[in-house]
Amino acid sequence: MTLSAAMITVDCAEPQELARWWAAALDAEIVQDFGEFVAVGAEPVTLGFQRVPEDRQGKNRVHVDFASQSRPDEVDRLVGMGATVVSEHSVPGLAWTVLRDPNTRDYQFCAA
Repeated sequence: MTLSAAMITVDCAEPQELARWWAAALDAEIVQDFGEFVAVGAEPVTLGFQRVPEDRQGKNRVHVDFASQSRPDEVDRLVGMGATVVSEHSVPGLAWTVLRDPNTRDYQFCAA
């Protein structure tokens, strides 16, 4: 048996709002909307957004890394859509930007 990643699901308060933003950011489409759960058909892994009643406690243990041919241009585009730059990082041979999407205000993602 071989496992493969099929979906990354984010717990959130407003799944439709968050899914719309990510669909626009990824130039993807919402492929399922069950009200409490919305999925964005992003390749190679679908992103799911699931309504939960409680607020997040503590630091996120999982985040999503995205890659781009031009990280600075992509970061500028996402900031123009409402994302916030949290921090910039680099080590020899690798640089990345940590961003926060505009809807959850606490979920961070990286653009490498």
